[in-house]
Amino acid sequence: MSFIKVYIHFIWSTKNRIPFLNTPDLRLKVWNHIKENAKEKGIYVDFINGYSDHCHCLISLGADQNIQKTMQLIKGESSFWINKNQLTKEKFEWQEEYFALSVSESVVNRVRDYIKNQAEHHKKKTFQEEYNEIISKYGFQKINEK
Repeated sequence: MSFIKVYIHFIWSTKNRIPFLNTPDLRLKVWNHIKENAKEKGIYVDFINGYSDHCHCLISLGADQNIQKTMQLIKGESSFWINKNQLTKEKFEWQEEYFALSVSESVVNRVRDYIKNQAEHHKKKTFQEEYNEIISKYGFQKINEK
């Protein structure tokens, strides 16, 4: 038996940052659905939350899981579910891009707290500002910025 604990902090936004998830009730429905759907697929969602235009999700990857497939299963199915249940007025879509950041065991609680407090966090900072900080802090380079 393999013993694996690999935490990844996933962050992704709605298509064009449209604030589709504009009420706490709607966000809770979506986050709960993502968590339940992930569980059915053997994906362990440790913590999930977000704001009107994006989602943060802390996942512990299993031995046979990879980042790309995990995101495909979560984002694709959740947008299908949102549209099938007509939870938004317009067609709902997630942005194709996402962040996947490794999380050390020593800071898992800090990441959970950060994810938990998204509503408070985004009273002070937009998702675009957060996005730009992540790009800078982690040294990402957008492909079209070479």
